[in-house]
Amino acid sequence: MPRPLDQLGRPLGVLRLSLTARCNLACPYCLPDGQEPPGLLSLQQRLRVIAAAVDLGVHSLRLTGGEPLLHHQLEALIAAVQPLRSRGLCEIALTSNGALLTAARARALRAAGLDRITLSLDGTTGAAVARMAGMAQGDAHGRERRGAALLSQVLAAIDHARAAGFDPGQGALKLNAVIQRAANDEQLLPLASLARDRGLELRLIEFMDVGNRNGWSQAAVVPAAEMVTTISARWPLEPLGRAGHRTASRWRYRDGNGAVAIVASVSEPFCGDCNRLRVTADGIAYTCLFAEPGSGVDLKPSLHDDGDPDRLQQVMAALWQRRADRYSEERHTRGLQPAPAHAEMAYLGG
Repeated sequence: MPRPLDQLGRPLGVLRLSLTARCNLACPYCLPDGQEPPGLLSLQQRLRVIAAAVDLGVHSLRLTGGEPLLHHQLEALIAAVQPLRSRGLCEIALTSNGALLTAARARALRAAGLDRITLSLDGTTGAAVARMAGMAQGDAHGRERRGAALLSQVLAAIDHARAAGFDPGQGALKLNAVIQRAANDEQLLPLASLARDRGLELRLIEFMDVGNRNGWSQAAVVPAAEMVTTISARWPLEPLGRAGHRTASRWRYRDGNGAVAIVASVSEPFCGDCNRLRVTADGIAYTCLFAEPGSGVDLKPSLHDDGDPDRLQQVMAALWQRRADRYSEERHTRGLQPAPAHAEMAYLGG
């Protein structure tokens, strides 16, 4: 089958596959349910979805959640997709909050064939980490103590990943941080310092209106330009730009100590060359992170063993060819007002 283009001429290139809607944290910008939707895909069904996507042009597989390390078949899935490299799959990546990444798990992921891992950390103090991880129970001292414990776990996870062979110098280990005004914007320079000290590229993410639960407002967004100005005043930066079909614009530190990237979907939307297809843990395919509830296509009817073996690929190709969404660009034009309702981020995999 010819590789499809959508209504705006965008090719399919990246599959973001959510393995679970569950998470061990309750970050307020995501707010997962803590339970799975019914009808989760089996390992074999996920393999069929990935194979069909690769045959339609997907070259990068991003495994997400919820928290994907909660999925007990994670390593088995990674190992099972390795033969697809001969059909065009170039990269298998994982996004995790890092709390569950032990040394043994990092080695197992690397041995299974994982190429790249991105860990998340939204602060450098116990109080900031607790606030951004949704640790609302207990007194302030107890929350700070739990936040400090989580911070230690994520820092250890960075070391475990590096020791397992995920080399940050080759882009195989990065650090994500969501920055929200009046929540953790004071952590911007400390996070940059931490990443510089550990040789990591820091990926800063503007606070986005994903889902319907996070209380998004334009006032809570720290724009990319402001983040760049703040960091550059301390460590001068020079722009590297945004590569085609990528989500992050990058800057290089002039002193040679690495780079920083910013995902600016609010202030500088990049819908024009978006090439991502998202599939939820229960097999619903969406073409946009900001999709309306119920707008996805259920792939499960095409995954029956007694069905047409080409049906799944046809359904996915048709979905992509109908695609005309460019939510972030349209929101930017209408004054950054959020749409009434979105599918929840915890299901779409970020």
